[in-house]
Order: sequence, then structure tokens, then C-alpha cells
Amino acid sequence: MRTDCHVCRSEGLSANSRVLLSANGREVIATLYQVSSGILEIDEAGDWDVSPVIDKHCVGGLPGNRTTPIVVAIVAAHGLTMPKTSSRAITSPAGTADTMETLAPVDLGLEDIRRVVEQESGCVVWGGAVRLSPADDILTRVERALDIDSEGQLVASVISKKIAAGSTHLVLNIPVGRTAKVRNDAAARALAARLIMVGEAFGLKAATISTDGSQPVGHGIGPALEAWDVLAVLQQAAAAPADLRERACMLAGALLELGGRAGPGEGKLLAEVTIADGRAWAKFQRICEAQGGMRVPPVARHRAPLVAPHAGGLRSINNRRLAKTAKLAGAPGSRAAGVEMHVRLGAVLEAGEPLCTVYSETTGELQYALDYACDVLAIFEIDRESTP
Repeated sequence: MRTDCHVCRSEGLSANSRVLLSANGREVIATLYQVSSGILEIDEAGDWDVSPVIDKHCVGGLPGNRTTPIVVAIVAAHGLTMPKTSSRAITSPAGTADTMETLAPVDLGLEDIRRVVEQESGCVVWGGAVRLSPADDILTRVERALDIDSEGQLVASVISKKIAAGSTHLVLNIPVGRTAKVRNDAAARALAARLIMVGEAFGLKAATISTDGSQPVGHGIGPALEAWDVLAVLQQAAAAPADLRERACMLAGALLELGGRAGPGEGKLLAEVTIADGRAWAKFQRICEAQGGMRVPPVARHRAPLVAPHAGGLRSINNRRLAKTAKLAGAPGSRAAGVEMHVRLGAVLEAGEPLCTVYSETTGELQYALDYACDVLAIFEIDRESTP
């Protein structure tokens, strides 16, 4: 806190949600409320004639975890309005918009978004196409170029975009893990408090859910690979990733309760039933068609496995190194590139057993990724003592 800052003097030095902005050697301390307000001042706001308008957001930092298309399909199947505007990847191998773009067009204008939502109750589109938060889009480009991801910008970005999209109710997912974006429970609680506090200042009713961030969610890491996971869950394929289905139903359940479609504690079961009886898959197909037509995700030309160098129990997975491997393989620019997981924490492995497969569109990018991942134990910690 600084006494030479007019914001601190006017709002009091005890305010907690404060961010330092630096440019050309000058520094200004502002509250996150002010940063969010400043971003919103030049937004093209969404305005819906219904209530509630619900939304969900994950703070990211966890490979895979592509719950949004599944959640939107479940929630929209129950008639709740969910105009989901999503981002492209900033520092990750895929953003929701990148993944959804392999399944349907996402560059929709405001009029088309309104048409889709009025017709199907929900959508999954790229927020940058409608410039809901142009100031934030500029900051995002800087973050992507510098490979940074600041918490203050995250809070302001999330809240400004949700308000600009016309959302009234929001569920925030915060994955917590040693190599996730949020490293521990204390940091998760602090971030949740800031998000809720700033949201409430704009009249946004928000709830947060902390989840396990110790390993990737789903099999795929990269736009198309994650899209195949989404399809597998919605189509109830035998090989569908159970963890992705579980997490999507938990988040959708919270939204169904927040939106008044399910009683307290009953939302998750309703979400599971909505997948089981085919309503979620049917709704997702209609949303894709309304957005411009359903697509088949691409499949990469080249692939190579990473295998266990010795037998043992899988003790930990370094999410950050795994994500970088996927990026070196070409994701998200090459939509089919990325990593497909074959193992989960706790698995007992044999020497030479495949841990994951790296996918790429070019042999050069595949080799870059393999060269980086050659020290397999830096990504997958395998405990020899766990061998039976």
C-alpha cells in the first residue's frame, strides 16, 4: 500500500483487492473494482431479456479440463440461458474457443449470438469476435507474447467479461495443485474471495468450487484432442474420460441449482441424468448447427509415445511441463497437435509402458516436443518402491 497513490487515499489503504499497473516507468495502484470498471467502460455489453443469465469460468492452469461445452449442453437442455463467450489460449495448449472451433464456428457476431441463444438457450463462442472486452483483449495479447498470467488481470478480465456478456449468476472453478496455476488451498481461498467480492460490486452472484488440480482432466491436451473427449462424454462412449464427465456434471449441477432448476444438493444427479438420457448430446448438436454447422475434429499426421523408463507407481505429474510439451508439438496453432494421456496418478506401471502419446502436424514439431520431453521423469514421477 502506498500513500502517494490517489486511489489508495480515496478508497482507503485497507482495501485488499489491489493491483499494480506499470507503464513507461510509471506505476499506479488501483483496486480490482476500478480495473474491471475501466475495462467495462469500452465494452460492447450484452443485454438479455431473461433472468437468470448464467455462466461458468475456470481459472485455468490445468491441461485438458474442457468442461465448458459439456456444461453448456446440460444447462441449456434445461432451458437456462447460458451465452458462453470463451477465450482462446493465452499461455496454455488450448482455450475453450480453440477446442470448440474444431466442432463448430465460434467467430459469431452479437446478432448471431443472440439468434443462437434465443433458439437453443446457449452457445459456446469466441468472446474476442464480438469485442465484449476490447481492453482486456489487448492485455491478453501482451500476456500471450510474454507468457505471463497475472492474478489481478485474471480477476478484472473474468468479471468484466461476465458483466459485459450480461451474466447475472456465475460458478467459478479453481483447480488447485502443485503444478497448476493455483498452488494451494490458501491461494484458492484468497482468489475466490477476490472474485466474489469484485463480482458482487457489479451485482453478479458468484459461487466458487475448488477442484483437484494435481493432474490433467480428460485424455486430450490440445484443441482437437480435447474436442474428442467432449464428444466421447456427450455420446457416452465406453472410453470416455470419467474424470471429465464427473467434473462437468459437478459444475453443471452447481449451475442448475444456482439457476433454480434443481434443489440444493440435487444438481449433479440431474446433470448426470441429462447426459444419460441423451438430452445433453442432442442439445449440443443443435447448438453446433445453430452456430454454423457441426465439424469433425482433425487428427494429426504424426505421433510418438512417451514410455515409462522403469517400473513403479505413478506418483506425480508435472502439468506445466506436460502443457509445454503439447505447445512444442504445435498446439494450439495446429489444432490436431497435443498430447493424449494414457495413465492416471496411482497407476502401477511396467517399464516401457506408454504414458502418453505426442501428436503433431509436422515431424519437426514432433521432434521439438520429444526433445523437450526426453527427460520423462521430469514430467512423470515414477516411484520404484511402488512396484508390487
